[in-house]
Amino acid sequence: MILTAYEWQVLLLSLKIAVVAITFSLPFAILVAWLLARCQFWGKSLFDSIIHLPLVLPPVALGYLLLITMGRRGVVGQWLYQTFGISFSLDWKGAALASAVVAFPLVVRSIRLAIESIDIRLENVARTLGADKMRVFLTITLPLAFPGILMGIVLGFARCLGEFGATITFVSNIKGETRTIPLAMYTYLQTPNGEYAAMRLCIISIVLALIALIASEWLNRWHKKKLAG
Repeated sequence: MILTAYEWQVLLLSLKIAVVAITFSLPFAILVAWLLARCQFWGKSLFDSIIHLPLVLPPVALGYLLLITMGRRGVVGQWLYQTFGISFSLDWKGAALASAVVAFPLVVRSIRLAIESIDIRLENVARTLGADKMRVFLTITLPLAFPGILMGIVLGFARCLGEFGATITFVSNIKGETRTIPLAMYTYLQTPNGEYAAMRLCIISIVLALIALIASEWLNRWHKKKLAG
């Protein structure tokens, strides 16, 4: 199947938004996952619930919340625009922000489960040998949690590629700027005789998802072999 110029545009924009969303949210996801897995603090249950709120909130409600907080006239968005000239409204960066927020709990959950599965005695032994918390995290926790981090990246990446409700509510459906694969499919389905073009985009989505899963499995096996020496 040879892609048209428009399909290439939609595909590359979708990949750019997903890559940016995961790249910028991953460090925060690792930090939050570690806090939830290894630390006890007041309000932890509430914090955990807030982190996972995007999983249960309607995507349109999430997009509306982003609009009133990060939009150009929003509480935070107005300050960002007036101070740094940064605007998320009607822009691909807003689509990346919406995708990152929606995918964030999936990434956190995968990494948290991976950290919780690590034998904490390994970390305690390292501490008794003089390693500080940062060194224990970088040399023991992070490498052993790599499969979970990888799975979180794949799940988050796939969720970003499929994001629709929050994106169209927050940054609308602008050709060449915020129109990702799901939004392009929606546009075709609202157009007479657009079913064939929507089907082509559906096939592209399936192929992308399969490539991500196969790459994840290959990297996971490579990491296990590396750990085994």
